[in-house]
Amino acid sequence: MTRRRALPTTAATLTALATLTLTACGGGGDRKSDDIKGVDRATPTVSASSAADAQRPDMSLPSDLQVQFDATRPSDTRHAAALDSAKNYILALNHGITAQDPEGPAYQFYSLGNATKYARGQIQGWVEDDWTATGTDSYYEVRTDDVGSSLGVLVRMCRDQSKFYGKNVKTQKIRYTKESLDSYQEFRLLMKPPQGSEKVWKVLQIEVQGRVKECRR
Repeated sequence: MTRRRALPTTAATLTALATLTLTACGGGGDRKSDDIKGVDRATPTVSASSAADAQRPDMSLPSDLQVQFDATRPSDTRHAAALDSAKNYILALNHGITAQDPEGPAYQFYSLGNATKYARGQIQGWVEDDWTATGTDSYYEVRTDDVGSSLGVLVRMCRDQSKFYGKNVKTQKIRYTKESLDSYQEFRLLMKPPQGSEKVWKVLQIEVQGRVKECRR
């Protein structure tokens, strides 16, 4: 988001955390990678099998904010479900910012641990500074990879926030920014599969890298 607060997490940390945390799911398998392209608008994206089983929180956005995903669903059902929840986590984060609610249920529904802490901190920062979001928040060049012998899925995506702006909640004035390398980030989200009575994948860890040249379009 415009407020760039990323947890100091490395890719190695994500892999190690997956190995330590997701061992209960078991199972072997080769690493799989899906390069996915296409266009998807900002609506909650859930698999048909789980949609009827889980009571999902409100993630509506105001009409002046759009979240766009340039991605199509992977053919691997595990990867598709993980990607759905990763996208919903990002939508929930934007919902929390525009709803001005750091303790809202949406991001908590799709996250655990440090990913929950990250979302809460991001939303709290916007609220404390009297800012909400407007414009277009774009995600693309999405890839999914098995992590820790198929125990979890790592979702990676580029982000373009060159048309994503802050709006003061009191004055309604928009703080426009020019496109630059600062506009481009890479998100890495470690997804934990459902366990027990859970119905959805959840973000366990998030890493956000700024000024990523490879993401510039």
